[in-house]
Amino acid sequence: MILSIESSCDDSSIAITDIKTKEIIFHKKISQEIDHSKYGGVVPELAARLHAKALPAILEQTESYFKNLKAIAVTNAPGLSVTLLEGVTMAKALSISLNLPLIAVNHLHGHIYSLFIEKETKFPLLVLLVSGGHTQVIKAKGYKDFEILASTMDDSFGESFDKVSKMLGLDYPGGPVIEKMAKEGDEGRFEFTVPLINSPLIAFSYSGLKNQVRLKIEELGELSYQDKCDISASFQKVATKHLLHKLKKIFEKETIKEFAIVGGASANLYLRKKIEELCSKYNKNLNLAPLEFCSDNAVMIGRCAIDGYKKDDFTTFEKLDIMARIK
Repeated sequence: MILSIESSCDDSSIAITDIKTKEIIFHKKISQEIDHSKYGGVVPELAARLHAKALPAILEQTESYFKNLKAIAVTNAPGLSVTLLEGVTMAKALSISLNLPLIAVNHLHGHIYSLFIEKETKFPLLVLLVSGGHTQVIKAKGYKDFEILASTMDDSFGESFDKVSKMLGLDYPGGPVIEKMAKEGDEGRFEFTVPLINSPLIAFSYSGLKNQVRLKIEELGELSYQDKCDISASFQKVATKHLLHKLKKIFEKETIKEFAIVGGASANLYLRKKIEELCSKYNKNLNLAPLEFCSDNAVMIGRCAIDGYKKDDFTTFEKLDIMARIK
């Protein structure tokens, strides 16, 4: 079995996965959303302190499996440096005490492998990664064989939802809140402009759309509940339309039939429905991770590590380091 650790942001998670069957043997995640909600976003130092408390508490529940472990896997990039350090430090301690090899896992690779939890891998495929920190389209050809076809120039898809929620005086995280409010709203009330609509760039940008929402809120003044619902619906429609516009350009060039959405924001059912319609139009097969594994979790890290283990892709104690940003 492989024990995997995830602490790239505000979720403390540990999992144990069977290498041969890929079965989830153990999984627990402790979310910090309530602790950070009062600040409208993740506070890195607070997140690190909470990881330092939660990770050892979860680890205690896995001791009975230690004798069956063959490796320790951990997220080491990208993410918040102070939170990544908590997971990496634990992984190193376990590696020494149990005399087990280490596998370093890129958090974004883990999201792609969330598609293959308790399943065989299926490459090649095109992947839309949408989360609080990233918006990318990736051509995934195999283990660690990934090519970025498009990425955001500023804010991510998920981040823009968080910021719009905060501007509306709503809760954090903003993704589920905006999606819920949008169900009661009129998405045609506010005609926000689709970002980069006339640009040939295959890229994403959400800062301009976020600013349009800010200006509309200032123009309206005191907002009613219905105003907030209508802004949420109009924003969600255009934010999604922007993704679809650029995906169309990629679909017209790429012949790969398999397409997937991964990342925390991929749990948005409005987005899933619109992309399902787009895939049907372009004859793409849509692959989705289970909703429970869309957000950060150690199971996806463990699933990626299984392929790493089979390819002897180990790292050493000295070389295992955190990389907050991937260039």
